[in-house]
Amino acid sequence: MVHTRYTDEDERSRRGEGNIMKHMTIWMIRLRLLAVETTQRDERGLSQSTENAILLAGAVTVAGIVITVITAYVKNHLPS
Repeated sequence: MVHTRYTDEDERSRRGEGNIMKHMTIWMIRLRLLAVETTQRDERGLSQSTENAILLAGAVTVAGIVITVITAYVKNHLPS
């Protein structure tokens, strides 16, 4: 009969108890990285409201130009 010596660490590892701390550590690191990723903001560029206002002003300008061009075309081609 062969006797194998088990240490307490071997016995805990065999039962899966030694992995709990390893898993807890990995999850803590993941949570910390997730918190850092979500709290850091990219401050470059304009705010969302400013971008929307600029786009709206551009759209109104383009619409005004189109209306002016169409109105001038129609007025020039109307019979006198």
